[in-house]
Amino acid sequence: MLRILADSLPLPTMDTLVIDASMGAAGDMLLGALVDVGADPGALTMTEAALEVEYTEARVDRAGIAATRVEVVAASDGSPIEGHGPHRTVADVTQIIEGMELPTAICETAVAIVRRLGTAEAAVHDTTPGEVMFHEVGADDAVADIVGVLQLLDSLGIEQVLVPPLAVGRGRREMAHGRYPVPAPAVIEIIAASELQVTGGPVDAELLTPTAAAILAEVGTPIERLPIVDIAAVGYGAGAREFHTEANVLRVLGATEGSPLRREQICVLETNVDDVSPEILGGLQDSLIGAGAYDVSILPLTMKKSRPGHLIQVIGPPEAAGDLADALAHETGTLGVRERMQAHRSVADRQFTTVRLPLGDREHEVVIKEAMTSDGVPIGASVEYASARAVAADTDRPTAEIIARALGQYYESSPAAR
Repeated sequence: MLRILADSLPLPTMDTLVIDASMGAAGDMLLGALVDVGADPGALTMTEAALEVEYTEARVDRAGIAATRVEVVAASDGSPIEGHGPHRTVADVTQIIEGMELPTAICETAVAIVRRLGTAEAAVHDTTPGEVMFHEVGADDAVADIVGVLQLLDSLGIEQVLVPPLAVGRGRREMAHGRYPVPAPAVIEIIAASELQVTGGPVDAELLTPTAAAILAEVGTPIERLPIVDIAAVGYGAGAREFHTEANVLRVLGATEGSPLRREQICVLETNVDDVSPEILGGLQDSLIGAGAYDVSILPLTMKKSRPGHLIQVIGPPEAAGDLADALAHETGTLGVRERMQAHRSVADRQFTTVRLPLGDREHEVVIKEAMTSDGVPIGASVEYASARAVAADTDRPTAEIIARALGQYYESSPAAR
């Protein structure tokens, strides 16, 4: 059994986990890195009892880096069980997980991971997920890897797992029924069905396993680069193999967001045009917002041959990138749209309220947009222009006066927002 950290110092505050898989990832590496970063091994006792296994821990050296190596062994005699056990279907593995009396969220996530694996294997073998027969993935150690990683994550209280591009390795791997390309076909299917990104890797070897790929696809949020974070803890999980020139470790960073604002993924689309009429440019806001854009900016610039033109920049959610590019091309006739996917922005949360202004012989409602940090601290407020403009027209007063009165009324009635 792994060591219990009952008498250790309390964990540092962290709500974000960054997975640095520049040497790939496997289930055992994820387990080791999570234990090393401070997860509670006591969370694994339920899985040990249900599967009749034990998680063993050792401190090892990988090319000069001290890391934690976690293995799953048989509880009866401590023998390794990697890849051993009966061949099972998706339904078989699901039944095992659902019979472990896990917390609902962990059980549902574990089943979703198994289904990802089944869908990937079915695509590789041209069959259906229900007919797929798991070999290594269906073994007890793979089930222990999936459930164990989720239990350790839960013990850390992590709110988000950020996943930069994963190293998959290169070359070919020898199997009992032949050689296949690296990354494994199932890994490719899992990555293709997710938003995770991959890169080659520094060695001729398989670095990313299907189990780890499915776990990270289910629980992780893909990022292109490390965001602004305050690092609170670092953990290293060791892989089974040793490479003379490369440290075979998975690094995890326990962190908190470096800004009180909420971070969200966006796509940024851009195009340069020099032959679009002012009328069309003026209508782009409505058409692109209707296609899902958050914001549209049009900037004057000088193009080739000193021609005056415009830079059109569109910000929106990543899932709307295709619709936005299509709308931009159709509206402007541009021959190309540049895309920057998986960018991020820090935004304030917002909500709307109203204030009542006594003007003339009755009260008028003006809508106020409140901005706040992710933990609810007010950081500003603004009047919705259309609302103020309607009141101004109704009372025959300047819009600027309505805006000033509404803000004054808002701050007077909302002391917490001052």
